[in-house]
Amino acid sequence: MNNASSALKVAAGIFLTIALITIVVILFVSAQEATKTAQNNFSDIQTELSQASFTVYDDTTVSGSQVTNALRKFKDRSEFGIQIKTGKNSTGQWYGDILRISGTLTNEEYGSVSGSSLANIANTWNEKLNEYVNPSGKFKAAVIKDNSNVVRGLIFTQTTVTP
Repeated sequence: MNNASSALKVAAGIFLTIALITIVVILFVSAQEATKTAQNNFSDIQTELSQASFTVYDDTTVSGSQVTNALRKFKDRSEFGIQIKTGKNSTGQWYGDILRISGTLTNEEYGSVSGSSLANIANTWNEKLNEYVNPSGKFKAAVIKDNSNVVRGLIFTQTTVTP
């Protein structure tokens, strides 16, 4: 009788151990799937946040002071360029990197970096120069992305010339 009860105790112990290991494996697998889902969600949120700083400039009208603020804000960003077309300089001046743009500004625009601009941001504050950005002027803003949908630049075109 002693052997039978010992054998039942050992069998019950083995059964409980297998059940416990099974529960731990199931929990581990479900936690791993939840972690992958959370990582994907976090990546999506991070992408949205990195692009959010450009939504202000996406096909909107901004003031000249907002244009110069954008220049200061993004001047040190790599692989990024800003073009400003003023009433005196309709061909525009690139700041930061120079972009090669395909498409029209009313359609999809794709840009790729083609070089660096040596333009001085201080010129946008000098009223005597063609690059002067009137703080009260109105500018149409456009966001330029590359083929991977990464923002590569901004284009500001003056729409009204304010004295």
